[in-house]
Amino acid sequence: MDTNNLETARAEIDQIDAEVVRLLNDRARLAQRIGTAKNSASKAIYAPDREHEVLANVTAAGADGPLTDRQLTAIYRQVISACRALERPIRIAYMGPAASFTHQAAVERFGDTTEFIPVASIPDTFAEVQRGDVDFGVVPVENSTDGPVHETLDNFVDAEVKICSEIMLPISFQLLSKAESREAIKTVYTNPVALAQCRGWLAKNLPTAEIMTVVSTSRAAAMAAEDPTTAGIANLLAAKEYGLKVIDAEIQDLSANYTRFYVIALAAANRPTGSDKTAIAFSIRDKVGALRDVADVFARRGISMSSIQSRPSRRRVWDYIFFVELRGHAAEPNVRDGLAELEGQCVFVKTLGSWPVDDN
Repeated sequence: MDTNNLETARAEIDQIDAEVVRLLNDRARLAQRIGTAKNSASKAIYAPDREHEVLANVTAAGADGPLTDRQLTAIYRQVISACRALERPIRIAYMGPAASFTHQAAVERFGDTTEFIPVASIPDTFAEVQRGDVDFGVVPVENSTDGPVHETLDNFVDAEVKICSEIMLPISFQLLSKAESREAIKTVYTNPVALAQCRGWLAKNLPTAEIMTVVSTSRAAAMAAEDPTTAGIANLLAAKEYGLKVIDAEIQDLSANYTRFYVIALAAANRPTGSDKTAIAFSIRDKVGALRDVADVFARRGISMSSIQSRPSRRRVWDYIFFVELRGHAAEPNVRDGLAELEGQCVFVKTLGSWPVDDN
């Protein structure tokens, strides 16, 4: 492209940008009107079912590219976040400190124009939501490498909250530092989980560096920010939070690593989208074949159980509570009828929520 054509293309981009901004402001004004209507009707500001619909429409409209579905989704999550903030600012609790992976998941779902509140633990996240001090909480539920997060599951038994959404976050670790190059790094700070997942890369690329373990990846980044001869293993959000450079990206030994998070709220009223999950907790009677009978309730209705975990009950010794995710929405007749039948078979049944599947 010669200079004249380059300037012409840039002028066209400027015109398109001006039109995009005009349309974004039109969208924002409509969002403000919707926010007023929601407040009058006491409806929730965050509607995962509607957001799922919007993102599906956007990716369908962009099917011809060149932007990918993932890129369009990332752009529109920020647009939705900015418009939502005009409806009413929302507060999100997450297990801190700042720049943890839970914080990153919350930012990716709710965007930068949201108030994020770090708390000390997963139970504290549940407590903040139950007290009404925040609108939503984000809690980890399982990792593709390490399995379920038991503390999160245990809190659902007694907490009066609902799952309204899920977040699927790819977990990648970066080597962050203020050093000019990898060769200048003498010490690497990392937490035990990150160390276990990056040990091979460290042995190959920083074999003489001293490895120091700390309580979190956020702390590793904070320590690295204090000395240019050190580095921390953390996420990209930590690089931004602590003013660090990415010396090496995605240094984990296994690339396929995801953590799934729940978004919890005092209430959730998602409509069925056609691609939903429902989570339940239940305790079975002490009889032969009781768990098989539960599975049969859903099998007869063509409902698959996509996840099943068990935890010791805090209510009775040697009693267990099962946590199951079903494919389908609690408002759909087959799921609704299955849950009703389950009530007659189990000692304890609790529906934890229905939400759109995150296909990330």
